[in-house]
Amino acid sequence: MDTAIWSSLPVPAILIDADENIGDLNPAAEGFLNNSAKSLRGQPIWDRLAVDAPLEESLVRAREHGTPLFVNDVDVGTGSRAPLVCNLQIAPLQGKEGWMIMLISPRELAGRMTQNHSVKSAAKSAIGMAEMLAHEIKNPLAGITGAAQLLSMNLPSEDLEFTDLIVAETRRIVKLLEQVEQFGNLSAPDRREVNIHDVLDRARRSALLGFGAHMRIQEDYDPSLPMAWGDTDQLLQVVLNLVKNASEAADPINGGNIRLHTYYEHSFRLRRKDGSGQALPLQIEIIDDGPGLPSDIKGDIFDPFVSGKENGTGLGLALVSKIISDHDGWISVESVPGRTAFRISLPRPPRAKKETL
Repeated sequence: MDTAIWSSLPVPAILIDADENIGDLNPAAEGFLNNSAKSLRGQPIWDRLAVDAPLEESLVRAREHGTPLFVNDVDVGTGSRAPLVCNLQIAPLQGKEGWMIMLISPRELAGRMTQNHSVKSAAKSAIGMAEMLAHEIKNPLAGITGAAQLLSMNLPSEDLEFTDLIVAETRRIVKLLEQVEQFGNLSAPDRREVNIHDVLDRARRSALLGFGAHMRIQEDYDPSLPMAWGDTDQLLQVVLNLVKNASEAADPINGGNIRLHTYYEHSFRLRRKDGSGQALPLQIEIIDDGPGLPSDIKGDIFDPFVSGKENGTGLGLALVSKIISDHDGWISVESVPGRTAFRISLPRPPRAKKETL
């Protein structure tokens, strides 16, 4: 096989020998499996790759008849991270009896690009609405609050609950408007080299001293992870929001577990609408063992005003997604009861060798 062509394939490619062992794999597959070709050669393929489909028998038939096999929209995992929805293409390898070549095409990035575009459009709508609401509603609300407080000075104690209710509700509405305004007021990220582990440590310490005091937060860092390219304060805001959500979803007495996980995966790239691309190799996962996201909002969790919390505004995750989008990164979530994993992918600083598609 031509080495240059093999190394240039943009999707993970794995050669499977007649005994269902890994014969070879290209650099993209090394990144997908998060391991080197040297350590993976000779290992049973199904020990390293978990496919949510009865693939083994189909592979045997394809090998016997010398025909290709196509499997679409299946979960493919490696044991080191949450599964990805992928398309698989498997075909006999010419010149090697019993050998097969498998191409793995993750569908996740295309979905995230659509999501990022939708989030930006939704954020623009929220910004326009915030500008109108800020001018038309906040000033009258201040007057209502002041009038209620003046009335309370001359009311008997048994009637104060009504003016207290007016004050509390108007303040809640003002707080909601201020959260919406954040979409418009958030400045462009001041991007520079950022140590992601410093950001995660700051978020962890802040959480344990406040809203996450009842939680157990575990560090699972890749010590060799290079610098990211981002705004430290905005990325801290993102991590704090995700950790806070996990803490609020846990049992308030017994708490729960949160794992802060980082790793490097050079096969992850973002393709823009203009055809250009950028590598997003720096991976951050915030994983909790809480009840999971409500099934009816999983697909819309990053949209404004979508919330699984009682009395939630649905703006926290929308703001998180906007910040990551402004960093030219992407964010996704995998959630089932007992495991919710938010995954953030970020680029390296531009002084690193530019990677394009």
